[in-house]
Amino acid sequence: MASSGEVQRRETKPPRIGVLLFDGVKMLDFVGPAEVFHEASQRTAGYEIVPISVDGKDVVSSMGVTVGVQAAAADIDALDTLIIPGTEQAPEVFLDEGLLAAVAELAARSRRVASICTAAFALAAVGLLDGRTTTTHWKFAPTLAATFPSVTVKADAIFVHDGKYHSSAGVAAGIDLALALLEDDYGADAARSVAQLLLVYMKRSGSQSQFSASLRGKPPRSNVAKTVTDHIHDDPTRAHTVDDLAHHAGVSPRHLARVMRDELGLSPAEYVSAIRLDLAVARLEAGASVAETASATGYVSPVSLRRAFVGRFGITPSEYQRRFQTSRATASR
Repeated sequence: MASSGEVQRRETKPPRIGVLLFDGVKMLDFVGPAEVFHEASQRTAGYEIVPISVDGKDVVSSMGVTVGVQAAAADIDALDTLIIPGTEQAPEVFLDEGLLAAVAELAARSRRVASICTAAFALAAVGLLDGRTTTTHWKFAPTLAATFPSVTVKADAIFVHDGKYHSSAGVAAGIDLALALLEDDYGADAARSVAQLLLVYMKRSGSQSQFSASLRGKPPRSNVAKTVTDHIHDDPTRAHTVDDLAHHAGVSPRHLARVMRDELGLSPAEYVSAIRLDLAVARLEAGASVAETASATGYVSPVSLRRAFVGRFGITPSEYQRRFQTSRATASR
């Protein structure tokens, strides 16, 4: 006999995610987020993923691959989430009246709406982003801002949340956004599990410069810890003294230190150092010099960076950079 919990799980429908596809769509823009939601279905109550096109007919992606759909936009009633992927052919593709009408209609029937890459053009074109903040791939950001002056475009953001509207930068940033939506729905543990399975970072800092924090850290549980860690991530290069961080969170330095240690296993200073080192690693891997990296990541000098780097990794920044470049060259052969 089935338990009441099992009956409840069968009777509760998973959130319905509609993915609006069209000719010229960039495959990674929708395959990446869809894979996040698919993997989540193996660990949570999951999602129902519904590929949609304007007329219900299959579409041809930018790669020339035919992609099947399940429904026409007019046949869809309510959605929990609408995903609109982008295209390299923006903004021209998003001038199509039929496609824009489908965007407006589906968005009105959705609890939340997420644009990937250049799909922000579609939301802006139908007026859904007027007075709002959004993002897109950095190379399209100036055009988006110039075309829609009533929209605030954060050109360096990986993803942005404004009301029911979510937007992400190009390609892989759609995975970042999908993980954030998954975390909203099912919690940090579910998102972390999917990120680890897909071998991606659970959260990247808010810029398309691609520096990231590692998956090793524990997620904050309390509002105090989350407020402080978000503040540090916003700009790791600030001084971030314990007193300043405590003041920002509205608690005493002693209380903050206790919360951070209990929830994250690190003191406030250790957390700042860990985030700066992750940022430094990414810049070194991108080819920046040690001096440039130290200046850009909040260290007072290259010596300070070297000391912190050796303390965590056991090698100098220069040695790490040499090893990274060598392994990268080997992998590319």
